[in-house]
Amino acid sequence: MTEIQSNSNAQGIHDQEVEQIFGETGLLSSSIPGYRPRAAQIEMAKSIALAIEGQSTLLAEAGTGTGKTYAYLIPALLWGGKTIVSTGTKNLQDQLYLRDIPTIKKVLKAPVSVALLKGRGNYLCHFHLERTLQNGRLTSREDVGYLRDISRFIKTTMSGDKAELARVPETAPVWSLVTSTKDTCMGSECQYYQDCFVMKARKEAQQADVVVVNHHLFFADLALKDTGIAELLPSANTVIFDEAHQLPETATLFFGDAVSTSQILELCRDSLAEGLSHARDGAEWAKIVAPVERAARDLRLAFPQDSIRLSLAQIAPSSPFFEHLETLKDSLEDLIAVLEKQAERAETIEQCRVRAIDLHSSLEDWRELDPNSKEAKGKPECVLWVEAYSSSLQLHKTPLSIAPIFNKQREGVPRAWIFASATMAVKNDFSHYVSQMGLWDEPAKTWPSPFNYQEQGMLYVPENMPQPNSWEYTDAVVDAALPLIEAAGGRTFMLCTTNKAVKHCAERLREEFEKRGLSFPLFVQGDAGRTELLDRFRAAGNGVLIGSQSFWEGVDVRGDALSLVVIDKLPFAPPDDPVLAARIEAMEKKGLNGFVHHQLPEAIINLKQGAGRLIRDETDRGVLMICDPRLISKPYGKRIWQSLPPFSRTREQAVAIQFFSHLAAHPAAK
Repeated sequence: MTEIQSNSNAQGIHDQEVEQIFGETGLLSSSIPGYRPRAAQIEMAKSIALAIEGQSTLLAEAGTGTGKTYAYLIPALLWGGKTIVSTGTKNLQDQLYLRDIPTIKKVLKAPVSVALLKGRGNYLCHFHLERTLQNGRLTSREDVGYLRDISRFIKTTMSGDKAELARVPETAPVWSLVTSTKDTCMGSECQYYQDCFVMKARKEAQQADVVVVNHHLFFADLALKDTGIAELLPSANTVIFDEAHQLPETATLFFGDAVSTSQILELCRDSLAEGLSHARDGAEWAKIVAPVERAARDLRLAFPQDSIRLSLAQIAPSSPFFEHLETLKDSLEDLIAVLEKQAERAETIEQCRVRAIDLHSSLEDWRELDPNSKEAKGKPECVLWVEAYSSSLQLHKTPLSIAPIFNKQREGVPRAWIFASATMAVKNDFSHYVSQMGLWDEPAKTWPSPFNYQEQGMLYVPENMPQPNSWEYTDAVVDAALPLIEAAGGRTFMLCTTNKAVKHCAERLREEFEKRGLSFPLFVQGDAGRTELLDRFRAAGNGVLIGSQSFWEGVDVRGDALSLVVIDKLPFAPPDDPVLAARIEAMEKKGLNGFVHHQLPEAIINLKQGAGRLIRDETDRGVLMICDPRLISKPYGKRIWQSLPPFSRTREQAVAIQFFSHLAAHPAAK
C-alpha cells in the first residue's frame, strides 16, 4: 500500500488571509472566547482554500482537536461560491446550521445565505396530517396526545421540521402518519402544494449560498432523484463532506436497490383503502389484494429463522423461496392491471399503480446477470442477498464497488470536492479509502491532533484474556473492566461490537454493582434515544454507558464525565456478511488479500473512531482499554495499535489503576 501525499509547499492566493483570520491577533482570537490558534488548523484551512480556488479534490484527515469544522467553513463561506456541506448525521447537520455557521458568519460579517435541507420524512405533510386527523385510527392515548401536539405545531412552525418539536420523540409511530414518502407524495397535484414544507425547503436551498445536508440525503438523491440535490448539484462550486469516512457505507446503501415484503404489504393496504374509497364498483378489491398479501407473507416464511442474511448462492435451489417469488411477481402483475383500469378515478389510485410498477420492477431486477450479456455491459457488478427480520424479508442488490458509480457523479462540471474526517487513513496511508471511493491520484493530507496523547491517555491491553470467539469472553471483559471502572469512579464508556454483548455486559454490571455496593448509574443503549442517554450520562458525572455501533462515533463527552473507554473486541465485520464475502471473493480473484486489503483497514478505521471518544479536549485525561488479545498476539496487531493515538501503553492492571489515582489527586487536570 502506498502513502498518498500532496505537495505541502503549494502556495495559495488566500494563505495570507487565512493566517490573518486564524492567527494570534486574528478575527477568531478576538471574537470567540477561548479560541486558540492551532498550526494544523491554519494549514488545513490553507489547503482547503487552495482546493476551492483550483476546483480540485482534497482528502483531508485532521486529528481530534484540530478544529476541522472552522478549517473548512471559513474558506467555504469566503471563497466557496455555491457550497453544499454534507454531514454524517442529522444531529451534526443541526449543529452546523444552528451553531457553527451562524458563529462564523457573525465573525466574518459574511453576507451569505444558508439553508438546511433534510429528507422529506423530516418535514410535516399537511395532506397526511389532515387525513390522519380525519381517520381517527390512533389506538394509544400517547399517540393521540402526540397528534394534538403536532396539529398545534403546524400552525406556528415556519420550517415544518419535526426536530423542532422535541416533545414528540423521533421514534414515535405517529410521525409516519403525518409525513410523506416519495411513494405517497402527490407533488403538484396536492391541494396543499403551495404550503408544502418540503417544497419550501428545496426552494430555499436553490437560492442559498450554502446548503447543509447529510450523507443519506446526498446519496439518496444521486440514486433516487428525490431530494432536491439533483437540482442543486449542477450549480454547486464546492462540495464538502464532513465525517467523510462514512461515505463508502452510505453510498453503497443508496447505489444498490432493496425491496421488502413490508413495502408490498403497505401497497396492498393502500390499494384496498383507496380502491374502496374511490372505485368501490370498479373491482373486487379484497379479492385482488389478497393473493399479493399471501405471496408476500409466504416469501417471508420461506426462511423460518427470526433473523438471517444469505447471499443468493447460499439459498438452496430446492428452497420454496424461488417459487414464492414467482407467485408474488405474478399476483402483483394482476394488481397492476386492475390499478391501471381504475387509475383515472383518483390521484391516490394512480399513485398506487406507480408504486406497484416500481416494486414489480425491483423484483424483476433481483436476478444474476450473465457478465458477458449485453444487459450486464456498463452495469456495476452486484451481489444479491436476502435479509430476514421477524416480520419482513428484504431483497438487496448491492454493488461490489461504488467507485465507478461515484466517479460518474463527479464528472462534468468542474468543482471542488473536499473529503474531511478524523479517520480516513491507516497509519497515514489513504489507499483503502481511495480505492473504495475511486479517488485515485487525488491529493491527500494528514494533520495530527494537537493533544499530548502520551501524557493525557494510556492504552491498556489486559493480560490472560481468552480468545474473542470463546463462550466465556464477554464475562472475562466485564471481570477485567470492573477494577478499572471502580478506580475511575464510573465515568466509563463500554463499547461493544454486538447488541448481544451490550445486553450481557449490562446484566453482569447491574449484578456486580449491586454486589459491590457501587452506586454508578448504568445507561444502556436501547433504554432511551442516543441523545437522551448521553445527556443523562453527562449529568450523572459518574455513569457507565454501554453501547454498540451508534456510540462508537459522533459522540463528544468532554471533561470529568468520561475517563475510561472499554472496547470489548476489535471491530471486524462479521465474516458471514454476504456483501463482505462477495467483495473478498472479487478481490482474491484479482490476486489481492481480502483480509489485508479490506477487513483489516476497515476494522482499524472503526477502532480509531471508538478510541477517539476518550480524549476530546486539551485537559481531558483517561484510559483506553482494549480487551482483545489479538492486538498483541497476531502479526497484524502492531499495525492496529500504531494507527491509534500515541498513548502511553501498559499490560499491567496496577499501572492502569495508578493512572486514575493520579487523576483523583489532580482533579483539575481532567
